[in-house]
Amino acid sequence: MSSRLASFRGPSTPTSSPAQQHRSSPAPPASPSRQTESTFHRKVRALLQELRGISETWDDLVLFDGLKHAKTLVDTRTDLDNTLASLPNRLPRTYLVGPKLAVMDKCIASLDSVIQKLEKLFKRMNTVIDNLEAVVVEAHKVKGYQWVRDEPLWVSWSLEKFATSIPEILTPYHRSLYQHKQFVAKLRSHSLPFDESKTIVEQWAEQPYLIEDSWEAKWEELCSVEIDRWNRS
Repeated sequence: MSSRLASFRGPSTPTSSPAQQHRSSPAPPASPSRQTESTFHRKVRALLQELRGISETWDDLVLFDGLKHAKTLVDTRTDLDNTLASLPNRLPRTYLVGPKLAVMDKCIASLDSVIQKLEKLFKRMNTVIDNLEAVVVEAHKVKGYQWVRDEPLWVSWSLEKFATSIPEILTPYHRSLYQHKQFVAKLRSHSLPFDESKTIVEQWAEQPYLIEDSWEAKWEELCSVEIDRWNRS
């Protein structure tokens, strides 16, 4: 979290589990903020919806484009190895190797493109977080510290709670990006053993760092509870 928000942190913050509040007590009456949305409400909702959109594009790149190219690369390389191993040594092999190498080189170039797009998406995530912090700074000037810290925007989370919690999403996505870069670097080698290639493809699809900490896994349900009109355009 940026140091510019450090001075906004008070001695107490709302609970991080809105669902527990609903179970332990009746639903509270709508807060003044919930009854009348301000520019700050709309900005927060739009920024978090943008994060959701970025995460969906991320999954499309990884699970469709990237996974397809990684599988094709490994399958083509394996097919070539098997074919060459079955040929007598005296037979020419250039006519087999050339086309296969062209396919593999195209797959590697496509994987490089996927990584570049993921890097751009991660930069967009950082920009959204910066803009969310800017909303806090602006609201502090207009509404005051107590409003930023204590007033629920819609249900139970205050603006400060959103701004200090949502940036946690950057860590798992940064780790996942770095891991995919490592995968592509390893897949470049035509001498990579099949078993290692297979493991890379499996982990590519699994995205280990995002299993529990992706937007969908950690934040989507919370936002659907905490933010009015979350699923409306």
